Amino acid sequence: MTAAEAGANPRRRTHDALLQDIEADLRSGKIKLGDRLPGERTLAETYGISRSSVREAIRVLDAMGVLRSSVGSGPTSGAIVVSDPSAGLSSALRLHVASSRLPVEDIVQTRILLETWTATAGAARPGGEDELAEAARLLQAMDDPGIDRATFHELDARFHVTLSSLAGNAVVATMMESLSGAIVGYVKGAMDAMDAWPDVVCVLRAQHHGIFDAVKARDGQLAARLLREHIEWFYTRAHEVTAQPAA
Repeated sequence: MTAAEAGANPRRRTHDALLQDIEADLRSGKIKLGDRLPGERTLAETYGISRSSVREAIRVLDAMGVLRSSVGSGPTSGAIVVSDPSAGLSSALRLHVASSRLPVEDIVQTRILLETWTATAGAARPGGEDELAEAARLLQAMDDPGIDRATFHELDARFHVTLSSLAGNAVVATMMESLSGAIVGYVKGAMDAMDAWPDVVCVLRAQHHGIFDAVKARDGQLAARLLREHIEWFYTRAHEVTAQPAA
């Protein structure tokens, strides 16, 4: 086989066989959430691959948020099937943001598109009392005058994700959580660099309450406008404190 032919038909990595079979088993219902996978030796014998390939596949699925693995022996060891899609997406996005392949500005614009859509969609959807109660609880926690910046940011991110879940779209809610996780380092760095943080946090609190009131009143258009203004306002100030000075 020539090099060109090899490039046109790359050899499949050994652990891909296990990844594809697990995907098929999840689709068919043979494997369900909460199930514990067999041990490495059993998986290697079942799929005809080496134990090192099994370990590689488990690591990949763990990073993707499909499995949660633990070391050791006994009934609590091994890999359990879970479903945490935002974990894998957040990690991947965060690395690409760090490499500058995905600009923070584009992440922010995508977040605006999603959040404004969820505001209008959530307003038109009945129910959501549990989400509104959780958002109110997060607002109250953020109003604590003694709150530190890191805790405020964590609660802030959860507040936005909670409101986005009112639209009832699991994919959008997952993307929202992933986008928030992708720029967590950037946001924390910007908050730490803000000398006028007491003034900034007062504005953020007022904006959050305005957004919440609009969402609670089922005024999707107002909520969407306030969300856009809120996100753009914060990232303008974040850019001011994180922008590199001209050489």
